[in-house]
Amino acid sequence: MERDVRKNPGLLKLELYCLGMRIDESCNLDDDASPILRTRGGLGSGLEAMLTDDLYTNIPIMENFAKKSPYILKKEDGVYLIYKENLKVAPLKLLPEPKFYDQRTSSGKLMSRIGVMQGTYIGIYPTKVCGFWEMEPKKNCRFCSVGLNIGAQEEEEKGVSDVVEVVKAARKELNITFVHFNTGYYHPDENYLDVLLPYIKAVKKETGLLIGVQTPPDKEMQKYDMLKKLGVNHVSFCIELYDPERFAEVCPGKKEHINQERYLDTIAYCSELFGKGRVAGEIIAGLESPEASITAIEHFASVGAVSTVCVFRPTIGTDMEDYPPPKVEDMIPVFRRMYEVCLENGIPAGVAPNVKVSLVLLPDEGIYFLDDPQKHRLGIFKMKMLHHLFSAYFKTRLAFKHG
Repeated sequence: MERDVRKNPGLLKLELYCLGMRIDESCNLDDDASPILRTRGGLGSGLEAMLTDDLYTNIPIMENFAKKSPYILKKEDGVYLIYKENLKVAPLKLLPEPKFYDQRTSSGKLMSRIGVMQGTYIGIYPTKVCGFWEMEPKKNCRFCSVGLNIGAQEEEEKGVSDVVEVVKAARKELNITFVHFNTGYYHPDENYLDVLLPYIKAVKKETGLLIGVQTPPDKEMQKYDMLKKLGVNHVSFCIELYDPERFAEVCPGKKEHINQERYLDTIAYCSELFGKGRVAGEIIAGLESPEASITAIEHFASVGAVSTVCVFRPTIGTDMEDYPPPKVEDMIPVFRRMYEVCLENGIPAGVAPNVKVSLVLLPDEGIYFLDDPQKHRLGIFKMKMLHHLFSAYFKTRLAFKHG
């Protein structure tokens, strides 16, 4: 892989996740950038921007570790540039605040408190705060900030009509193709998917957009069969950590009330149901050994699932805000393997049209970390062909629905 961040935007994206960035006084983020909205799990706590190669990213600038970053953002002659110490590295395109953020739904709610852009898709947390935050003592995952954000920067409850209006506004302004629904833990007797069904049905019917769902594993496996019938395109599960001891330490509520085996069993079931590449196991790199993260990636691939790998971010206000972010060199083998297993197992990655994620390095973005891309040239070519075919199919289907 190319080790010069000036020539490898994927490596630059990773370094910015791990090191953060300082802001020079020449910058004018209030006018030029989208506001920092600390919603959902906290990863969206940074600066929404785009690197070269159209790589979307969310750069930590508020956290304590970012204040010591070798990277600094400057504005020169109206252009934003990233410097590493005194070396000019790359231009940075700040993503402006979407116009629909300031609009209100028919019920009077501010749209930015209903859904948040995260790259080119909209993320919606339509339900009450994760139940782990309401337990005494609290059992929330120690890196999580959901309980700090719901009701503060997000509406605690969001009506179906509110969500549909916001999705339509995002589609009209930004041509989004993907809507991602997310929930936390509720109660062992509640079905997560039942809560989301009205939103899924309405958004699918009204827009025809691609829909992703992320919840803790539902206790009734057949509910996922219903999701497939409704046209849900992607499901994901935040197992967070693969190492059992670290899982118990960092995710006490998930350990006590869900457990890892239930996650793994549900991922395997859904992968067989939905097909290769349409199910993801989510892990956080940097809170366990790189070897454990790679083992998780290989396990998911063995059942046909992709891996979503988040770089741990010690977000302000969380239990782990003073915990150090991971080292870049430790992360490179993880993200390399994330892509290699897709190529080795014929798992589609990067196929969905116009889905660029700012919060993570996507599986197909692991191409930036391959030591020898030529070794995988056939697999890479097949991935690109699948992307073009599916993009054309989706565009035709959407035009037919609204035509």
